[in-house]
Amino acid sequence: MDMNPIKDVFDRVTKKQKLSISKNQEVIDQIIQEIEREIGAIQSDSPLDPKSVLAELKTKLQEIAPLSQLEGPQKKLNIALSKYPKQIEKSFSPDISKAYRNVEFDTHIVNEIIASHFYRQGLFEIGDCFINETGEPESANATRCLFSEMYQILEAMKTKNLEPALKWAATNSDKLQENKSDLQLKLHHLQFVEILQKQSRSEALLYLRTHITPFATNHMAEIQKLMACLLWVGKLDNCPYPGLLSSGNWNTVAEELTWQFCNLLGQPSDCPLSVTIAAGVQGLPPLLKFMTVMSGKKQEWQTMKQLPVPVELDREFQFHSIFVCPVSKEQSTDDNPPMLMPCSHVLCKQSINKMSKNGTKTFKCPYCPSDIDAAQCRPMFF
Repeated sequence: MDMNPIKDVFDRVTKKQKLSISKNQEVIDQIIQEIEREIGAIQSDSPLDPKSVLAELKTKLQEIAPLSQLEGPQKKLNIALSKYPKQIEKSFSPDISKAYRNVEFDTHIVNEIIASHFYRQGLFEIGDCFINETGEPESANATRCLFSEMYQILEAMKTKNLEPALKWAATNSDKLQENKSDLQLKLHHLQFVEILQKQSRSEALLYLRTHITPFATNHMAEIQKLMACLLWVGKLDNCPYPGLLSSGNWNTVAEELTWQFCNLLGQPSDCPLSVTIAAGVQGLPPLLKFMTVMSGKKQEWQTMKQLPVPVELDREFQFHSIFVCPVSKEQSTDDNPPMLMPCSHVLCKQSINKMSKNGTKTFKCPYCPSDIDAAQCRPMFF
């Protein structure tokens, strides 16, 4: 969806708003100055009649800030504001249901997905309430047990308490090493810095020797930098390695812990429901455009087994390779996989079957002059 027209109209509105505010403030400042000047004149020892001063002030105010002077910028702002919702309505389809397809969903699975979303976000009370109100069995909140420990660890980290995280990392150290993760060292790093900031050099040195030196084989350079920080106790702001002391390291380590925790559970680090909705929002505009063209063929849309138009999604929504046969122009499926031919070119299985008359004869590769025997073609995995 092209957001530039909306952005342009929004920019015009904000510009008019700033001009209107600036003009109004300028007039208000002038009014305040005149009032303060006349108040000073009344309070002075000069023999001035207060009534005449007020009458003169009224005349000056009418000259300084006539109503038309304030109405002009406000009128321009109102015109710009009236165009903004019209542009939004033009850019966004008010009815997205026309891109909807009648698909039967298992209610229990949908409920489990929604409850799982709440638990993955740490909203355990809401998840429990949802499970109770939908009447799902207790087994539906299995995800709760999986993620409750993770959120207990993350909540403790928010208060600079690393004990639960260190305990979990120690318990799963072998699996973390298999994943080539140095999460355990990073947690010890954070604890070491916390001790340093309390200006306890001896305690920090003892912690380094006890918990961090075992990682020296693969992380000597980083450990040497931590040791150098011992010389700057009491003046860490002047340390030559400010990156090691950055408070942003806590967020980075918390994100990595979340990723590793989910990975060890066999769960994706991003909530599947959130990813699905985000991908759907991105794919909705081309489907709405297609349905506008297909407005008279709604029944055909409901019976289609594949999307009739290509829907381009960002890389974060691409989880596997996609192959489109250069002959049939169709995307490969489990029943119609990509096949590697002896000449190293690739076609889908159905295209090869059609060109070889179901394997009864050889055919020419559409990209090179090679004669292809269908029996010699092999499935291709990306």
